[in-house]
Amino acid sequence: MDEAGKVRQSGQQDYVLRTVEERGVRLVRLWFTDVLGRHKSVAISPAELETVFEEGLQFDGSAIDGFSRVQESDVLARPDASTFELLPWAAPDEPSGTVFCDITNLDGSPFEGDPRQVLRRNLDRAHAAGFKMFCAPEVEFFYLAQNTGQPVLLDQASYFDLTTADVSSDLRKRTLHMLEALSIPVEYSFHEDAPSQHEIDLQYTDALTMADSVMTLRLAVKKIAMEGGVYATFMPKPLNGIQGSGMHTHLSLFRDGSNAFFDGDDEHGLSATARSFIAGLLHHSREITAVTNQLVNSYKRINEGYEAPRYVSWARNNRSALVRVPVTRTGRPDSTRVEYRALDPACNPYLAFSVLLAAGLRGVEEGYDLPPEAAVSLDELSRSEQRDLGVASLPTNLSEALDEMEESELVRDALGDHIFEWFLRNKRAEWSNYQRQVTPFELEQYLPNW
Repeated sequence: MDEAGKVRQSGQQDYVLRTVEERGVRLVRLWFTDVLGRHKSVAISPAELETVFEEGLQFDGSAIDGFSRVQESDVLARPDASTFELLPWAAPDEPSGTVFCDITNLDGSPFEGDPRQVLRRNLDRAHAAGFKMFCAPEVEFFYLAQNTGQPVLLDQASYFDLTTADVSSDLRKRTLHMLEALSIPVEYSFHEDAPSQHEIDLQYTDALTMADSVMTLRLAVKKIAMEGGVYATFMPKPLNGIQGSGMHTHLSLFRDGSNAFFDGDDEHGLSATARSFIAGLLHHSREITAVTNQLVNSYKRINEGYEAPRYVSWARNNRSALVRVPVTRTGRPDSTRVEYRALDPACNPYLAFSVLLAAGLRGVEEGYDLPPEAAVSLDELSRSEQRDLGVASLPTNLSEALDEMEESELVRDALGDHIFEWFLRNKRAEWSNYQRQVTPFELEQYLPNW
């Protein structure tokens, strides 16, 4: 970190320490994630905060999935003071704060098993090339009456429906107030297509801040739902016969304060950088799918269709495409962006944004050519017609996605050896466990007849 960065960091830490004292904060929660994107937290007293800012909080990394082996277990949690917020759900008599942490080795070097450090490293690469990545995800989820057994829906509403008596509307409203109190701006919120399905769209910001915001959003949604006596799930495909939940993510690169994806002289307003970035996403899409869609269940959503993309293609208005180029707002060249539609909300956002950036940036660095636009819905074409167009499909299950990832130099480089190897081992085990399960489908289909 340069001197200006150290001065800025010191100023942020001083502000946090003053706020903690002035607001009578009783607990400060240090947040980070494991490799799979599960939220982790440790609470410290305010008296310890200044020391933790200076020295970090030492803990046993071998107890966290994907972190350390036993013989090299200890790591440090170092709070990022710029992420400090007062927790709006804390009891009035026990004000609490929260701050995201970077995980480092004991010598202060970035820890290879920390997903947040992985995203930082990939953003630093982009910065070295003159770019800063911004993104905005559309996060879908379901409210259910319970989280065990057969899922029970709370409503039968559909896209944009206003159901004044619907408990979900109040849950969503309270969640938006909670996110606002946590300094996370929301652009839109509404009822999605499927019964009991909802969407919250976050406002465009830099990729690291957005990854933190996605983690906070998932926690806030679940907490508000629990307080309302229901359950919120970000499982990609919790129900048969209706669409699953995605996390369509809008992406753009900025250079010198301007949108590097915009070119006013191009027929569609896309710069050469944007075209090569899209080409990179398409070229490496099969390799990165295990990261953007990390669960066995993720592929039930993709295979179902609806608006989940199955084919490696791009388009401007065709929502069956993997990458869509939304119409740029009139007079707003900075709104030029691309939308990657395969992500689902169960991903680790730090790792998912890392591989998306790595894939797109590889296309820019090597000048990939953008293939022809998919002018028709690929779902309407036969397999032979798709082959004639040279259109590939995304992996159809987690095992296939892991095979693609394992051969990918790009994904290994983006994630680093530590996370790359652990992720493969963990997900191979998940697939193996799934393959040994006897499902309700099999019992219904085969038990009476064989």
